[in-house]
Amino acid sequence: MSITETATSGLSRRIADTFISQCNEQGEHEYVLERWAYVPGMLLMSVARAGVQHEEPEYLAFMRRHMDSFIGEDGSIRSYTLEEYNLDQINQGKNLFYLYRQTGEARYAEAAHLLAAQLIGHPRTSEGGFWHKKVYPFQMWLDGLYMASPFLAEYGAVFQRPELIDEAAHQLLLIERRTRDPRTGLLYHGWDESKEQEWADSSTGLSSHFWSRAMGWYAMAAVDCLEHFPVTHPQRGTIIGIFQRMCGALLEVQDQETGLWYQVLDQAGRKGNYLEATGSCMFVYAMAKALRLRYLEPSFKDAMLKGYEGILAHLVTEDEQGVHLHQICHGAGLSKDRNGSYDYYISEAVVSDAPMGVAPLLLASLEVEKYLDGQ
Repeated sequence: MSITETATSGLSRRIADTFISQCNEQGEHEYVLERWAYVPGMLLMSVARAGVQHEEPEYLAFMRRHMDSFIGEDGSIRSYTLEEYNLDQINQGKNLFYLYRQTGEARYAEAAHLLAAQLIGHPRTSEGGFWHKKVYPFQMWLDGLYMASPFLAEYGAVFQRPELIDEAAHQLLLIERRTRDPRTGLLYHGWDESKEQEWADSSTGLSSHFWSRAMGWYAMAAVDCLEHFPVTHPQRGTIIGIFQRMCGALLEVQDQETGLWYQVLDQAGRKGNYLEATGSCMFVYAMAKALRLRYLEPSFKDAMLKGYEGILAHLVTEDEQGVHLHQICHGAGLSKDRNGSYDYYISEAVVSDAPMGVAPLLLASLEVEKYLDGQ
């Protein structure tokens, strides 16, 4: 089956159906939806986008049911604590905007105001960059850009707070400037302004390697933020430009045989490295969306489609239980016992069907389908 046939055969619908059936019938992933957190937030958003794209009320009802289990009548959020100052806790709030637009219920707006209040008072570096978490002082991670910046940009657009769109732009530009390697154009996973952490270079404060998912977080953050920027925003063109430059760097490390990307991006062929699912799906999503919205030049089309073909050929299987995704890094971070070394990144568990990978696969499939439909 060609990629065009695959994209028009409803793969994204089958991915959504697989996940929902596993939750509803087997309870296999219900644990992921029991607390307010970034992975459930991304899953619910991907299912809701499938609901909009396929005009499928069941998908939208699934998202609302789980969101409503957290949102009180007064807009309070069960299991959320503002004073944690944790960027990961913002991500699930992206679903509030759709719910507010569709229902007009004030509780969804109040919950969004609560999350925005966290970001307005969030601890920052000396240049105004959000700390990833209160417990990670003076540290910026690429992960955090996806968690918070698109929420902030959409919040600014929905509630007429243009200064918060400016803030989202500032975060994107600051971390790119601080983490970009001038030789490869790739972005390091994290930066410690204080240079105190064991994983941080003593002179630059940078972590040691280019982790594919971290760059995937940033790539998705950029395109999702830009969608909410007015065309007259003074940083819009700059962010589009650095996004295209970054995608050019990603093409340099794309595996030419499979179209995929490695867990440690620039270490192809090194012992223990492997072609990783989440980063590959995130890059395809970001490039497909950017091509559709003309943030990227059309010359990136072939690389994007090659990446998607690689995901389908090498990482996805399908059986009577549904669609499965393999070679997912279970998780990685930076801390005292997660030192950011090459050996660390390849030591994390590699799993199948984890929600961390399913959501980017669904998002990528939806965007590729939408892009090809518009060709």
